[in-house]
Amino acid sequence: MKLQKLVYYSQAWSLVWDGEPLFDDAIKAWANGPVIPSLYNIHKWMYQVSSATFANYAKNELSENQKNTIDTVLEAYGGKSAQWLIDQAYLEKPWVIARSDLADNERGDQVITLETIAEYYSSIL
Repeated sequence: MKLQKLVYYSQAWSLVWDGEPLFDDAIKAWANGPVIPSLYNIHKWMYQVSSATFANYAKNELSENQKNTIDTVLEAYGGKSAQWLIDQAYLEKPWVIARSDLADNERGDQVITLETIAEYYSSIL
């Protein structure tokens, strides 16, 4: 789950700092926080992942600016626990808005829109 949240925050801050998304895959508001289902399908049932886990999927298409954004996010959030990241996402509007019609632990498939993400994270700078 930590990987999911770090990728989510990388996407969020890329939208704010770089004015563009890092990736096009949907981010869903699952009960345990923001999740990128396409990424989840690669690493589900794994308790640890490494760069080798994603070797078949890596395309080395990130710009230096995108790499810098990811590095900055990892510096800020990488030392946090998975639970801290989940709890933080629970407090933030993009996830809250996407899950507004669901009970706390109810499964859901609502998309957290890039517009909602960009608007929220721009407002907390």
